[in-house]
Amino acid sequence: MKAYLISITLLLSLSACGHKAEEQKEKAQTKLFAPPVVKADEEVLEKAPMMLDVALAEPSGNSNNTSQIRDTTKKIVKTGTIQFEASNINAARKKILQSLKKYGGYVDEDNQTTNSDINRKEYNLKISIPARYFDFLVDSVSASADKIDTKNISITDVTTRYIDMKTRLDNKKILENRYLELLKKGTKISDLLEIENKLTEIRSDIESAQGQLNYLNKQVAYSSLDITFYTKATAQNVDDRFTNKFKSSITAGWVFIKNVFFGIISIWPLLIIIVIVYFIFKNSGKKREAKKVE
Repeated sequence: MKAYLISITLLLSLSACGHKAEEQKEKAQTKLFAPPVVKADEEVLEKAPMMLDVALAEPSGNSNNTSQIRDTTKKIVKTGTIQFEASNINAARKKILQSLKKYGGYVDEDNQTTNSDINRKEYNLKISIPARYFDFLVDSVSASADKIDTKNISITDVTTRYIDMKTRLDNKKILENRYLELLKKGTKISDLLEIENKLTEIRSDIESAQGQLNYLNKQVAYSSLDITFYTKATAQNVDDRFTNKFKSSITAGWVFIKNVFFGIISIWPLLIIIVIVYFIFKNSGKKREAKKVE
């Protein structure tokens, strides 16, 4: 019986020791993986709101640098002229206009002439096309030609000119803002009038510079092409040429006669004066002759 009690006591002791070992192990793991506890510094906590306000009030240096970045991309102005012969100029014109519409361009001038002497019809188109499609349009126009007489393409780099104009415009705007600030602070009428005069001058300069910059932007965005195309002159026989010249000579002679006739009519007062003077001299001559006879 005593041996039985002793064995039970030993088992209970071992189980208690095991529970304690497991608890100590869990505590050790909790300490190992738990985040470190940092005590808040009272001075840091007091300064935190103030530091946040300063950060919001003062923009970072990167934003200032970004605002100072200028457009330095290359600015190119393209212009061109092309003259060619086409067997069917109506079809060629239609094809050119279709390509122009496809690429988002437009016609500045559209002229047509006919030379009856050599029986030749000619078209002249001055067009503007977005710069990125300029080469495609030139290729399309060249494909419409039976024979190209001339083709000239001019490319001008205006990057430096653009940057200079943009810088001058920005400086004028900054100067205008400074004068506006002075206008708000001014109290004397003489000072206010002087500032207003200066602002008027600056605004005039800004409008002029903005107009020039807009025109340059348009030249960069849209390239211009001058297209001239014509039909091949058809040979005429001798009789047709003689008949045309004969008709032209008769027409020119009739026009000359009409001009002379109407020219004489237009000077009728002078003719009347000449006739009157003639009769006066004639009568005076007759009187002198009568006196001599007497």
